[in-house]
Amino acid sequence: MDARHLFAAPLGGALLSLCAVTAHAAGMEVSSESFADSAPIPKMYSHNATAADGSQCGGSGVSPQITWSKLPANTKSVAILMYDPEGGNGLGVSHWVTYNIPAERGQLKQGDHGVTLGKNVSGAEAYRGPCPPVGQTPHHYTITVIATDIPPNTLPAGMTREELMAALKGHALEAQSVVGRFGR
Repeated sequence: MDARHLFAAPLGGALLSLCAVTAHAAGMEVSSESFADSAPIPKMYSHNATAADGSQCGGSGVSPQITWSKLPANTKSVAILMYDPEGGNGLGVSHWVTYNIPAERGQLKQGDHGVTLGKNVSGAEAYRGPCPPVGQTPHHYTITVIATDIPPNTLPAGMTREELMAALKGHALEAQSVVGRFGR
């Protein structure tokens, strides 16, 4: 076998990997001025009421700032979900469901809940900040921005996370997340 064949497969694979990384890097971007990706979420964004275990999280219950950019062509609105996969004893907990947000806004400011609110884990149409049980390893809170081809103000208020996900099937164009950690 000559040298061209010995290096062709590894080099081809490396080039494909590089192209995949480059294509991903050019895609949708999501960030927060409230906390860095993979960093702790400041206490002010935590739940502002009594937790299920009777303790207080001590937060203000204000939603964090979220920014999005480089949306796919044909994006009309975005949806934002905040989900704790470790919550509910590993079954997951939905903390924030907001949608019908015009894509061109580019961000939700701190305390801005979006255009339309869906139901969180307690059934309220509101942002519910992190508040895991005392003593557990810090939970990971994933805030995902989903670009959709659905015009703003199309979907009804009060949808659960699951109902929104069902409504977005065939309409989601791309998504990107930022993750924060919170523990007590």
